[in-house]
Amino acid sequence: MVKIAFYAPLKAPHHPVPSGDRLMARLLVAALEQSGHRLELMSGLRSYSPKPDAGSYAGVEQQARAEIERISDQWAAGNRPDLCFSYHPYYKAPDLLGPVLASKFKIPYVTAETSYSERRNIGEWARTQERVLDGINQAAVNICFTNRDRQGIASVAPQAAVTMLRPFIDAVAFLRDAPRQGADAHRMITVAMMRPGDKMKSYHLLAEALARVASNLPWTLSIVGDGSMKAEVASLFSRFAAGRISWHGEASTAHIAELMSRSAFYVWPGYGEAYGLAYLEAQAAGLPVLAQNVAGVPDAVQDGRTALLVGADDPDAFARGIERLLTNQDERLNMGAAARRFVLGERTLDHAARQLDEILTDAMGRKP
Repeated sequence: MVKIAFYAPLKAPHHPVPSGDRLMARLLVAALEQSGHRLELMSGLRSYSPKPDAGSYAGVEQQARAEIERISDQWAAGNRPDLCFSYHPYYKAPDLLGPVLASKFKIPYVTAETSYSERRNIGEWARTQERVLDGINQAAVNICFTNRDRQGIASVAPQAAVTMLRPFIDAVAFLRDAPRQGADAHRMITVAMMRPGDKMKSYHLLAEALARVASNLPWTLSIVGDGSMKAEVASLFSRFAAGRISWHGEASTAHIAELMSRSAFYVWPGYGEAYGLAYLEAQAAGLPVLAQNVAGVPDAVQDGRTALLVGADDPDAFARGIERLLTNQDERLNMGAAARRFVLGERTLDHAARQLDEILTDAMGRKP
């Protein structure tokens, strides 16, 4: 058993706002605990800085210094962990605690889903990137979820220790029901927050693609999600006839799994997705995926086997993908069956727990 101080500088596992980052933080905690390790949350400090200006970051640094002092006192009093584990440090949310504390107490430091991109060296973010890079170099191992992140680290720190852990989910809820695609062969589903930036960009392309689908084809789309851009998303899809779009708002995991079990396939363009846990959930439910070949999406699906990936920024290609899955039932059902096997075989919590245990055992054998 390893006593782990767990820290997620972007969003702690107990953060009140749902997101993929919070879900993955919780999944990592669950996988580490399932491996028999003991976890304590190092801190709830959120080091997120939305803009590259010094003003907003100075306050975060001050809070970080106070947290380091508080945690140091606790650890010196006998609550010292064996290892620091940091989830998703990146330019907007660097880990200001883990590397300092790990060095001070001479224990290994491990990162998961750390990312580095030289194009983000803008203003104050250039300095936060230095903190990220220092952590990468200090880490006993950097656990990458995607090839893109691994390549990003290799480009700036070729000597850094790196290993792969593919994105995973707790698939139990999505495996519980047998897929019922035959019940509604024309129902599509998407699950995504409604917020500015890449999410809205994906909603825009999805609406444009649906407008290009042949008018004689029957289809319906279930949209699961909520957020600050809810009205704007509703406006995008207002062009479609009544009954085409079903709005479900924010939904529980059980409800999403039930909706997926009654759907034919999953659609989401995927701009800016680190990988997209919803893609894995849909595949676990036995749904083929239609997405763009962008960002980290290829690391969450098997193109041509469990998913159709089309080129970016091409609503016509996306529309053709929709038409293909609507009209070719055999292909759709075969892809759905392969999708469920894919997740069950290598992307479950159990599988990740075993891999993480091996990774940490190796990390503990390295001198900090």
